[in-house]
Amino acid sequence: MKILVVAATQQEIAPFVRLHNNIEVLICGVGIPSTVYHLTKKLLNENYDLVIQTGIAGKFSKKIKKGEVVAVEQDAFADIGAEENGEFKTIFQLGFGDENKFPFKKGWLVNTSEVLQTSHLKKVKAVTINRIRERKKQTMQLKEIFNADIESMEGAAFHFVCLQQTIPFLQIRSISNKVGERDKTKWKIKEAIENLNLELKNLVELLNG
Repeated sequence: MKILVVAATQQEIAPFVRLHNNIEVLICGVGIPSTVYHLTKKLLNENYDLVIQTGIAGKFSKKIKKGEVVAVEQDAFADIGAEENGEFKTIFQLGFGDENKFPFKKGWLVNTSEVLQTSHLKKVKAVTINRIRERKKQTMQLKEIFNADIESMEGAAFHFVCLQQTIPFLQIRSISNKVGERDKTKWKIKEAIENLNLELKNLVELLNG
């Protein structure tokens, strides 16, 4: 199986690369624009059986622990829209797009790949944002509107490109912190990266038999 592993930063994927230098890795950079550009460029020039996105993320849900690795079942662009009278509305709520026009389903980018269903990892809902914020009101708005479990800065962009290119994909994330928690002494980045790379190693070895 020809697999492409995608990450925003070298740091997040370094332990895996040291052990599996035969697996192709694409470092896209942080954020939506960089992910869309570099991943689209790659997939237009080469064919893969599966693309796996890895990275750390923040959590909304109390049911998910710091350091836990999860698989994203659906993701959404969560801060593309407008704020009026203190209330945020998505582009779909504003009437600027059809929430059910491909590749969207009710505004979500849903992974229906078989590899997701065969994964033992907890399946979660994610949102993708352009700006990390510390205001509790904004965090609560996101939680209420999307009822998501985790948050990243690239996930929805990854889903969007893979769905458009009709290629099987899987997004796995390891939790480093609570969303809105800016005191980094409470973050578990090292543990999150270690667990992420272990799960990625096991997944790739399983897929390659």
